[in-house]
Amino acid sequence: PHTAARAASAEAGGYQWWQQQPTFSQAYATARGQRLAVALPDGSSMQLDTATQLHVTLYRQRREVRLAHGEALFQVQAKQGQPFNVLSGPLTVTVVGTQFSVRNTVAHDGQLRVAVQHGHVRVAGARQEQVALTAGQGVTADASGHLSDVASLAPGSVAPWRDGRVTFDNVPLGAALAEFERYGDTGLAVRDAAVARLRIG
Repeated sequence: PHTAARAASAEAGGYQWWQQQPTFSQAYATARGQRLAVALPDGSSMQLDTATQLHVTLYRQRREVRLAHGEALFQVQAKQGQPFNVLSGPLTVTVVGTQFSVRNTVAHDGQLRVAVQHGHVRVAGARQEQVALTAGQGVTADASGHLSDVASLAPGSVAPWRDGRVTFDNVPLGAALAEFERYGDTGLAVRDAAVARLRIG
């Protein structure tokens, strides 16, 4: 009986080990000014914006993306029993099937952002904070993972970089120029703080 119990235990452990082995693991990165479209083996797809680095790992019971920095738009193929998680800084974004973007520019402006184009996602921050987002909604977080209130998004504002555009809504001129600098050298410098604070949209 002890031998049978040990064999059953070893078999259960072996099965657990097998479940935890990745079926796919790949890193992706874009250089400054570059964009990249990626098709994943599970039928999902990603579009990486400028200066973005992430790692995809697919397991038998879950799918995981770790976004180190930059921004990516995800089109997730729904799969029963296989949640799709995007982890970035202190945030975890969980989805079954939808289209959404995650942006981590903490090093650039101290912010993380999640924006949903279709479907719905759940965003978990620090201190067990959680919000549910549906199409046309977004949330931001600071480097510590504190979530903002849910905001409504302007139509077409999710990942406008796909079409080679950036959009600004009442932001300081200095911040707008810094955003352009993420894509390439502008050669522009604002020497007057009052001018840098001018709001543009």
